[in-house]
Amino acid sequence: TGARRSLQHPPEQTRPRSPPPTQLSTRAMEAGMFADDACLADPGGGVAESPEPPPKLARQNGSPGGEAPGAGSVPQEDPSGEPAGGEGLAEVAEDGGQEPEWEDEAPDGSCLLTNSADNTLRIYNLPPELFGQEWGAVAEMSPVLRMAEGDTIYDYCWFPLMSSADPPTCFFASSSRDNPVHVWDAFCGDLRATFRSYNHLDELTAAHSLCFTPDGSQLFCGFDKTVRVFETERPGRVCESRPTFVKKQGQSGIISCITFSPAQPLYACASYSRTVGLYSRAEGTALAMLQGHRGGVTHALFSPDGTRLFTGGRKDPEILSWDLRQPGQVLFSMRRSVATNQRLYFDLERSGRFLLSGTTEGLVLVWDTAQPPTGDPDPVLEPLLQFQALRDCVNGISLHPSLPLLASASGQREFLEPWDSAEEDEEGGPGPPQRPARGQNCLQLWWCGESGEHHPAP
Repeated sequence: TGARRSLQHPPEQTRPRSPPPTQLSTRAMEAGMFADDACLADPGGGVAESPEPPPKLARQNGSPGGEAPGAGSVPQEDPSGEPAGGEGLAEVAEDGGQEPEWEDEAPDGSCLLTNSADNTLRIYNLPPELFGQEWGAVAEMSPVLRMAEGDTIYDYCWFPLMSSADPPTCFFASSSRDNPVHVWDAFCGDLRATFRSYNHLDELTAAHSLCFTPDGSQLFCGFDKTVRVFETERPGRVCESRPTFVKKQGQSGIISCITFSPAQPLYACASYSRTVGLYSRAEGTALAMLQGHRGGVTHALFSPDGTRLFTGGRKDPEILSWDLRQPGQVLFSMRRSVATNQRLYFDLERSGRFLLSGTTEGLVLVWDTAQPPTGDPDPVLEPLLQFQALRDCVNGISLHPSLPLLASASGQREFLEPWDSAEEDEEGGPGPPQRPARGQNCLQLWWCGESGEHHPAP
């Protein structure tokens, strides 16, 4: 695939002594978690065992009684439909004005979790009209819960077995600068537990990325050249440390994203050093190193059958598709506009065929990954369709696990234009600094199915 995209195997002393894993299978998986966390449900199949009962973390501030304002009801309808030109259904402007945000849909599809630069996490219930046979006017959504963090939020992720019918499973983890990992109750907004990591000076360090294992038993946290593994049922500071860079060999840089394969016992770690490492889940043994991005890798996502890995980076105009049956080989790239260091997420629909991503120009792009790419020696897959969602950066993309529903989040930091203090206005006084046009910081819902399935109001 050329000098720009290469594969580096780990040194001999770090290779696993056990036999290599079997060839990646093509088992289908059930609908699981989508969007930025990329924690997927266990793959389906006759030989797969049912997961263990989810761990139940005790609430610190009591349990909510009756119907809670947080996580909503689970939808019963399951209409199908391929992604098409999105039709806007509802939107909400976030508090915080021009601050950037991104969002994540709950694994059961009942609610949305968003984050803004005001260091606040918000939960929105989906409009109940979405689950009816006919739609009228959809009112603007308002958050039902707000959870304030102490500083800039680095990452957050839902518990993968979350179900609104089982309140103990309704929680998510978040990480912010100079703070431990917090576990929040999605029903009442209380803090359930904390996971704390310390450096060699016994100073608290914050995780840059979070991801639960598919069965929810462990929480993987990404740090600088290290991954730490916590047991979900045991909050505190006890954890397993897995260095990714030892004796000047391995994967360096901050681990910006962690995602698990739905078909094989391995996980991928993306790094700001422009690399993606593949590791065994049990011991954390390095299996392969993928290189090819121009910027730091900020998001990674496995296909539902586990045979492909999609990765994207900051200030990098490409999403790369890797064939894990032939590690190191880039199947094709998908071009998008990423003009800033902001993290732009992408998502796969449940069959794994269509991939969606936003751009810094406010476009939403849809690719059909089953179509052959064009170009040689670097194949490029052209988008199947695109539509203008907003005039601002679309950084968050999340697909509903059962409905043909797309959620998009937008916003970015905007700065004052340069101003010369020597200039004066018409009245002789100093002129005020010129503010940029107000950004469109909002969360939007789009219907992506056939127009005959529902009849939304214009």
